[in-house]
Amino acid sequence: MASNRNDETSSSEIVYGLDDRPPLREAIPMGTQHVMFMIVINLSLAIVIAGGVGLTAGAGQAYVIQMALLVAGIGTLVQCYPFGEKLGFPVGAKLPIVMGTSASFITPLILIADSFGLAAMFTAIIFAAPVEIVVGYHFDKFRKVFPPLLGGIVVTLIGLSLAPVAIDYFAGAAGGPGSAGYGSLTNLGLGTLVLVVAVFFNQFFDGAMRAASILIGLAVGYVAAIPLGLVEFAPVYEAGWVALPSIMPYGFDVNPTAILTLVFIYIIVAVETIGDVNGITQAADRNPTDQEVKGGLIADGVLSALAGLVGMFPNTSFSGNVGMVSYTGVLSRFVVGIGGVILVVMGLSPKVGAVFSITPTPVLGGATIVLFGMILALGIRIIVENVELDLRNMIVVGTSLLVGLGVEIRPEVIGQLPGDVQVIFGSALAAGTATALVLNIALPEEPPFSLGEMFSDAEPTAETAEADD
Repeated sequence: MASNRNDETSSSEIVYGLDDRPPLREAIPMGTQHVMFMIVINLSLAIVIAGGVGLTAGAGQAYVIQMALLVAGIGTLVQCYPFGEKLGFPVGAKLPIVMGTSASFITPLILIADSFGLAAMFTAIIFAAPVEIVVGYHFDKFRKVFPPLLGGIVVTLIGLSLAPVAIDYFAGAAGGPGSAGYGSLTNLGLGTLVLVVAVFFNQFFDGAMRAASILIGLAVGYVAAIPLGLVEFAPVYEAGWVALPSIMPYGFDVNPTAILTLVFIYIIVAVETIGDVNGITQAADRNPTDQEVKGGLIADGVLSALAGLVGMFPNTSFSGNVGMVSYTGVLSRFVVGIGGVILVVMGLSPKVGAVFSITPTPVLGGATIVLFGMILALGIRIIVENVELDLRNMIVVGTSLLVGLGVEIRPEVIGQLPGDVQVIFGSALAAGTATALVLNIALPEEPPFSLGEMFSDAEPTAETAEADD
């Protein structure tokens, strides 16, 4: 099926371009596919944080789930359709960005809640959020710090850091090895079914069928999981029809230590958002504009402050959506905006949200394998297409990726460092990005001198003198 593509979407891989508006009969299923993919992962992160900070199962956790959906929906709409552009303060990237909670916040928020309480944690979320707004508003001054080399490394690190999540979901247990049913033949078979169906429709169909390939795979897996007893409908029956947000439901408490801790985490998450914006624009075979990065970062800060205000955790770009956009070829803001509307509806109606949240883990795992793999591949493509891989840049790339992956696999390596340092740099993304930043700034493009020449003999040898003649 042909689409009305704009000039930006010259890539043959694009099905619908940035400003394309496919008919609703196609746009709604494609928007739903974005939601189905992100909702379980996003809610899983929210539930993990909620449990860690003391909001255990019951009314507290139910409220967190609803606010996770509502804030993500509002944020997604803002990223797709920004405001404030005419005032020079764009809130939103004007890109198909889906918002959600980042795993980078898990440990810091739990530590802050344990040390200072929920009121201090949610207040710190609000007071620290402006750091992303400042970085975004002045991004033109920070541009040299974030060249394509760093952008490619960050996107690659995002893909690498998501690998354990993809494998755990594929194995059927988000809790990881040791969880009940982890790696069972049923779970692996179901995940493989979704993966095969999704890849089949992506590679052997065009237009709307290719664009909805992930949704088709999820639907097939969902239906197959029902007779296997893996779909539990009780949460749908038990959920209420309407839920409304509350303002500062856990109180207000300004704690400088809590705020400073989250300032560092927000900076790390800002780099992650820059990587996500890079990854999404790569679907159109281009690098992002300063305006797109600026708007995306400002929206991160504004939405995170809003999240803290209603008793929810910080909101940022959902990295998995980068793989979705590239894999399906759907770059349309209109489609992702519909996904944002669906999230808002789910955030206001627990019953609607429950329908999506009961998607079996291995079904989602089949999609995560290919989509998170696409993020990794996009990172590699950004580096290859935009960076000259000379010795200096290869050192930056190789060292950064190895340090990031090493800390992720062997977190004990930083076990002797102060606790605050472990919190900030305890992930592949944080450790690898910090390494890339330092190396990219410290290593000159052209070495000013050669140590070999400096320590060579002052007097030329007979051979070199003859060669000079």
